[in-house]
Amino acid sequence: MIRSKQIDRPQVVLVVDDQEINRDALGVTLEDYYEVIYAENGKEALELMNEHFDELSIVLLDLMMPVMNGYEVLERVKDDEQLKRIPIIVLTSEKSAELKALQLGAADFITKPFDIHEVIIARVRRIIELSEGKKLISAAEHDHLTGLYNRSFFFEYVNRVYLYHKDMKMDALVINIEQFHAINAMNGREFGDDVLKAIGEGINEFLSEHNGIGSRTHADHFDIYCEHQDDYQPLHEKIQDKANALSPNVRIYTRMGVMPYSEGVDPVTMFDRARAACNMARGDYQHPVIVYDEKLLQKEMLDIRLLNDLDKAIEEKQFKVYYQPKYDIQCDHPRLRSAEALVRWQHPELGMISPGDFIPLFEGNGLINKVDSYVWKEASRQCSEWKKKYNYTLPISMNVSRADVYDFSLVERLKKLMDDNHLDCNSIKLEMTESAYTDDAKRVLEVINQLRALGFEIEMDDFGSGYSSLNMLSQMPIDVLKMDMKFVRNIEESETDLRLVKLILDIARYLGLTVVAEGVETGGQLKLLKDAGCNLVQGFYFSKAVKPEEFALMIEKEIEERKQNDD
Repeated sequence: MIRSKQIDRPQVVLVVDDQEINRDALGVTLEDYYEVIYAENGKEALELMNEHFDELSIVLLDLMMPVMNGYEVLERVKDDEQLKRIPIIVLTSEKSAELKALQLGAADFITKPFDIHEVIIARVRRIIELSEGKKLISAAEHDHLTGLYNRSFFFEYVNRVYLYHKDMKMDALVINIEQFHAINAMNGREFGDDVLKAIGEGINEFLSEHNGIGSRTHADHFDIYCEHQDDYQPLHEKIQDKANALSPNVRIYTRMGVMPYSEGVDPVTMFDRARAACNMARGDYQHPVIVYDEKLLQKEMLDIRLLNDLDKAIEEKQFKVYYQPKYDIQCDHPRLRSAEALVRWQHPELGMISPGDFIPLFEGNGLINKVDSYVWKEASRQCSEWKKKYNYTLPISMNVSRADVYDFSLVERLKKLMDDNHLDCNSIKLEMTESAYTDDAKRVLEVINQLRALGFEIEMDDFGSGYSSLNMLSQMPIDVLKMDMKFVRNIEESETDLRLVKLILDIARYLGLTVVAEGVETGGQLKLLKDAGCNLVQGFYFSKAVKPEEFALMIEKEIEERKQNDD
């Protein structure tokens, strides 16, 4: 079995000869220096070359074979852009065959009977070195925007440093721009290119002072492989300052993951870990530089466990749906109006797992729609059950993730849920996070219009946590604006935060939107929000998210109070 990590294995040689004795003789000669695989004819050789083209360093090819001879292999390889990069040494006993083989693209030849051991090794080693040098030169292209190396050259160079300079203590760094797609959408691609150039400039300045190499590996992703530094905060600040200097009106946030040198850890693993650390910093503007350590390693192990356990958790109903009430505070006494369905994971071995540990994980791996579907079914069933039991409909809000928006069966699936549970669409409200609106406004607009046409109310969740614009807000046909809890948290102490809350409420009133304030925890916050005209609130002041049976008691209390008021 050929291992996939280039830096993790010896160079691979394919020996192609129909005579077992010849294959064995070459194998004995080469196996102390290379990993050797074998083929008995040209047809098998081509299959192995296609299967392992990115791993093979060289092919030793006999010319006279049954099924498909070596000349046919050379003809096929010559016309294949992928395979012709692999050097081929022909094996022949006929001098007349050498010229034809060289004309067809062979790099060298070994005569039969085979040369002495050292000569074969020398020829193979020379051709491999020439081929690798050629590949390195051909791959040495710069990213046209940033001046950094492209991905191909970068990782070729990194692998060589690791293989041939074991004494160098190298760190792996990964840098990413927060919500770069939104920056492009709001400010134009030209501005986005300027951001990339600024970050590239900061990286190049850093590398001019430190031994290392940098790359723009993909879109807004940058990798750096450099000699160990104790502190990368100055690098992050340099990059941040250059990006923010582009415009006083646009704030750019970058994050960085660092995997420090660790003896015996190969670059592929180092960059995987640096990328994991970078992802951990997503949205954390207070701690934008994360260094990979034992704690993050444990987090990675947990993530792998959760990903593996997801399907079983759904099958065994380990996910539990809790309900957090939303109260109308513009009445004489706060009244229960609706609730948000929130998921928890009661793992049989790990115990209660926080949504913060698994929701971002499943979002990042494209699996969140499985959890969403489970929650929708449970919440719809529960809503229907309460409706039958109490003859009273209390709307339930369900979260719709970005991944769900791109599911073209979404509208039909939700409609079927309503039909199966004998619910009207106004029994269920749909919450979409603010970031979903900035990804693909056209697609989101199309989906929202279809859902509202069926009777669903649409809530924009976490408003103010990302890059949405007032212009976008005015164009989106939503019904409810959920104000992110960070606005509410300090309104008792901060006049600025209170003014921001009042501004959001004024905008919402102008647009005819209901506002829900999240994260209300104190009576002081509640009074300020009520005085400012906020419609609904949810938060620990009234209740945390509770189990269905506990929430049922809240419904019963609300029904009893309504009866008393009616009397």
